[in-house]
Amino acid sequence: MPRRRTSSSSSSSTAPSAAPAAPRNRTPQPVRVRRRSFGDFVKAFLAFVVLLALVVGVPLALAVAIGWPLPGGAPGLDWLQREITVQTFLHILTVIVWLAWAQFTACVLVEVKAALSGVGVPGRVPGSGPSQLLARQLVAALLLVGATAASLTPGLSQLGQSLEGNQKPAVAAAQQTPGLFAQQQEQAASTANALAEQAGQAGQDAARADGGGSAAHGDTKYYRIQPPEGRHHDSLWEVADRHLGDGRRYKEIFELNKDRVQPDGSKLSEASLIRPGWIMEMPGDARGGELVEMPDEAPNVSEQVQQQISDYARTGGDHAQGGGGAQGGGDAHVSLPEQRPAPTPATPVTPATPAPGPATGGQHATPAAEESGRSFGLPEALLAAPLLAAGLLGALGRRRRQALWHSALGAVGGRRGMEPPTPTGDAQDAQDALLVGADPDGVRLLDRSLRGLATSLAAESRALPVVYAAWMGGNGDLHLQLAQPAGKPPTPWQVGQDQTFWMLARADAERYEDAETAAPYPGLVSLGTMDDSRLLLNLEAVPGLVSLSGAEADRAAVFASVAAELATNGWSDRMTITLVGFGDDLTPLAPNRIRHLDGFEDLFETMSAETRQRRGALGAAGHDSVLTGRTGPAQHTRWAPHLVLLAAQPSDEDALRLAELAADAGRLGIGYLVGTEGTDLPGAAWEMEITGDGKLLAPLLGLELEAQLLPAAQQRAVVELFTDADPERGPGGPANTPPFLVDISEQGRPAVYARLVGSYEIIGLDAPDGDRSAQLHEALALLLLHREGVHPRVLASALWPRGVTEDVRDALLERLRAWLGTDPDGTPRLGTDATGRLTLAKSVVSDLDVLRSLYYEATQGRGVDSRQVRGRLLTDALVLVRGPLLADRPEGRYRWLTHEIIDAQLPLLVADTGLALSEFHLERGRAEKAIEALNAALRTAPADERLWHELLRATHATEDADRLRALAADLIGRSGARGLPPRTEALLDELLPTWRDGVAAAG
Repeated sequence: MPRRRTSSSSSSSTAPSAAPAAPRNRTPQPVRVRRRSFGDFVKAFLAFVVLLALVVGVPLALAVAIGWPLPGGAPGLDWLQREITVQTFLHILTVIVWLAWAQFTACVLVEVKAALSGVGVPGRVPGSGPSQLLARQLVAALLLVGATAASLTPGLSQLGQSLEGNQKPAVAAAQQTPGLFAQQQEQAASTANALAEQAGQAGQDAARADGGGSAAHGDTKYYRIQPPEGRHHDSLWEVADRHLGDGRRYKEIFELNKDRVQPDGSKLSEASLIRPGWIMEMPGDARGGELVEMPDEAPNVSEQVQQQISDYARTGGDHAQGGGGAQGGGDAHVSLPEQRPAPTPATPVTPATPAPGPATGGQHATPAAEESGRSFGLPEALLAAPLLAAGLLGALGRRRRQALWHSALGAVGGRRGMEPPTPTGDAQDAQDALLVGADPDGVRLLDRSLRGLATSLAAESRALPVVYAAWMGGNGDLHLQLAQPAGKPPTPWQVGQDQTFWMLARADAERYEDAETAAPYPGLVSLGTMDDSRLLLNLEAVPGLVSLSGAEADRAAVFASVAAELATNGWSDRMTITLVGFGDDLTPLAPNRIRHLDGFEDLFETMSAETRQRRGALGAAGHDSVLTGRTGPAQHTRWAPHLVLLAAQPSDEDALRLAELAADAGRLGIGYLVGTEGTDLPGAAWEMEITGDGKLLAPLLGLELEAQLLPAAQQRAVVELFTDADPERGPGGPANTPPFLVDISEQGRPAVYARLVGSYEIIGLDAPDGDRSAQLHEALALLLLHREGVHPRVLASALWPRGVTEDVRDALLERLRAWLGTDPDGTPRLGTDATGRLTLAKSVVSDLDVLRSLYYEATQGRGVDSRQVRGRLLTDALVLVRGPLLADRPEGRYRWLTHEIIDAQLPLLVADTGLALSEFHLERGRAEKAIEALNAALRTAPADERLWHELLRATHATEDADRLRALAADLIGRSGARGLPPRTEALLDELLPTWRDGVAAAG
């Protein structure tokens, strides 16, 4: 496939080791394989010779030397009685060679067709194996002289393909969406201008140093963006690399042409977004093989193009409207004798100069804190990963609730009524970072949007399109990047910047409700951010392997982030994640999803079997890919993705086996992410590199992201959180001790008493200012529920989920301190501990603190040795229960409670209290008192099966059969269509054998 002619054949320049930091640097490092060298031509020639010998030479040699080996007519029975001679063996071997030649030729044709068409994954020739791999390598080597490496990678060019065929890199296409990056443009303008001015001054200095050149003579040069040839697209990076000697100087070209009217009437607004036929003014030191001084000296430039360039040159001073013209072919560079004023020098932007970082879309971090560079002691990696943090936080909450129920049901001996362990050290910092960084609304919208799309397509009897990536904008809009055009999207989805993008506005996404369908794209995982947008790559849709190169520690941080998000994300149902070469065990994050394998042999054995099984299942079901059947009857069973993360470097032999294994993985729902020290991994469809400064580069995809990482220290801290919350973990330390015990004697009367269990009331403080009252009450409630201390950023993110500046947060804290006041000894009731976390004095108490302390004292303190004391303490505890937690909280506030497990703790604590008091009364033969205690507990914990069982036993103890039958009927009515739980049925069989007759009569 021929590549367009370039004006320079020099090799790619090597980028300096210390590149200036820039806020809008969207273009990757120069890619080595995009430049053709003498070695490329040698390889191409050798590949041509080998292909010619195998495809043409083999049949000619067979025809000349052996002839046609098969008989000319139908063989008779005497043919079976003939003597087997050497000639017979030669004919059999010849037939085998002919079959092998036919298979190899078919492989060559399939690979050539895939490379030239650029659509989809190359088809698999049955039984080809290494033969097709050899054909692929030979075809790639042959086409290397006429195509870019991106064009030889199946599916790469589909990222951003337009209806007209103008394919662009992934980020360029994503940036074409109006407004997608608008929030960052104004913020980055001053920094970009400084870069351009610095570059312009450097160009002037260079011109003065060499004493001549086109710049010294006042020449202004222009470049015309070329139309795509094959599957290659022009970019400012390549233009700068060829004609300025350094691709990173694309910023200078961008600044010279930004917002100037192009021949088609549009304007350049994004550095990665250019169109064929546009004119680019070049810096004065641009060089090139076809660079000329005047338009009429360029023989391949038409008069129309010359006029377009002349019109465009007049827009240089004031960006006035220029003449339009049709797009057409043209030469590469034209130089006009018109000089733009040299930019004035500016302060250089160095790598140490802080640049605006990417936003995280729905983040809870305080912008002022980030701009000042302070992290407040929390891990920045988790703060900058809102979807990962939300997944981890949700999974951790589920794990802790599960542990509470195990404890309450006696599954773990000696831990009844267990309080979750309070994290300390790095684990506490990690938990706070999760609370600050999590974006549960973003996860919810992403999940509902994807499931809603699947439901709409199913209603129209349309298959799910193959999605390579998703972009989540800072404004909440979602952009799906399709492998190829899939027609008009269902409402409310819209076509994006071209037919390969489907877009859903946040306002439309918020109208979606939960849909009863399988998660369509569970393999989406965050890789990082660019400006205000977050990229999620669909690992299971990749047509082959995804390779990740870079230093081992940096690769491990990317792998850990990918594994953790896949294991806990909220937009998938079922998934298998196989990890190979991971130093730390991540299984505690999701024991049902994650499995570790020892090495490559175990992996090949496992995945070979699963690949065959999935291929056979697809064939039996009549589906061409897992997407076809994902929303069908088998949606939750057979088509769950299997993602393999190989952090270990494969050997050359293992790499070839992996390439063969992954050749058909895209349609089977299997994805492979492989770590490698180099960049040449056989079968790698997409190649990425993680740099030491946290940049994730994918040159062939046109991506340069701020990588999402989970470094080793934070990884261990997160795993510790999950390990401590494991319900199967053996009891250790004080099992039932609450985090804060209150002096329940008369001498321990608090100065400030807050009633949280039920309606919210505060005793001991004057009512605050009306406009600030709700906010101050909410802040105090958060502190009362976390007596161990609350990080200032956690408090800020709870009260202002969409972000807040540091001065506003500090003002709130001052008002809260003033409102709470001081103790008689002058100690502030709102203090700060050694770690900088906000803590309340012991004189500030809530009824929840008292409830916990009373239950603890009754079951593990003084009540253990005194029945009378135990009964009094339990009765006092149950009197405190006036309803659910913060029953009258205003709508729109206290959203942070969704991250808490107090909604599970409080009903269990109340149920435990009611059960203990019921047991106390039944021991005394006071069944009515026991029933009264159980009914009081049921008002707060109506779903606790233990309370109903004890209520049945206490009612049975009254020996009132009618009352027991009425209670049984009430239970049956509450159970609905689900019916009674098995253990409840068994208890009724014991206490009221005739209860089923009543059900049959009612039925």
